Amino acid sequence: MAYLEITLKIANENRPATAGVYNEYKQPFLTQITGAKSKELLIRDEDVQVLHGFDTTANANAYLGSEMFNADVVKGLAPYLTADPEIRIYDVA
Repeated sequence: MAYLEITLKIANENRPATAGVYNEYKQPFLTQITGAKSKELLIRDEDVQVLHGFDTTANANAYLGSEMFNADVVKGLAPYLTADPEIRIYDVA
């Protein structure tokens, strides 16, 4: 198991729109992306995190290069970001 964590800096007034992007691509992510296991939206005062579960770190890395991620998700979120996203991949021991 592996996790892809993407931390987003988004102003409070833009969080509903961000949640809309998350909801739009959650099911396609789970059904179309190789190795996808889960996707959760984590919200706190400082930021918003999207936690993606994968079967392997290789598939987590591959998602970052996918058309869905780059052409759809990144494009949909770009107007709401106040800083570059922080991206981390974790391997579960």
